[in-house]
Amino acid sequence: MTVDQEESVQPVVSDARSINRARFELELEFVQSLANPFYLHSLAQQNILDQPAFINFLEYLLYFKEKDYARFIHYPHALHHLELLQHAQFRSEMKKDEYRDYLHQKQFDHWRTWRDPSHTNPISPGAPHTSVDGQVEDKNVTNVSTGP
Repeated sequence: MTVDQEESVQPVVSDARSINRARFELELEFVQSLANPFYLHSLAQQNILDQPAFINFLEYLLYFKEKDYARFIHYPHALHHLELLQHAQFRSEMKKDEYRDYLHQKQFDHWRTWRDPSHTNPISPGAPHTSVDGQVEDKNVTNVSTGP
């Protein structure tokens, strides 16, 4: 291979990489937009979610659920909604204002409570509890002082 041939191959490889990167960024942005119930509702009302080509595109985008790609997702609900969009019933329900509001409320409730320990790790009433300083406390045991 001559120097001229090497120089002509280099821009093609670089150009292919930038094209692939641009496509990935565009698909990533679209997948993340699926976290918005109002956007899903808009797509449904325009009958975009009923188009076979679009349904195939949604199936193609499932590669974002793989570990190597999921790490780029900032809004985890996007992946959940992408999975739900694989089902015809969900796509048809998204046309309804009530379902959009329901999905939005469920999403809000998740955001509101997902780090709340009482929602993530409920403690049964009689179980020992670990305090902030790491000591085990038993709420059923009362402090009994011994007399003098």
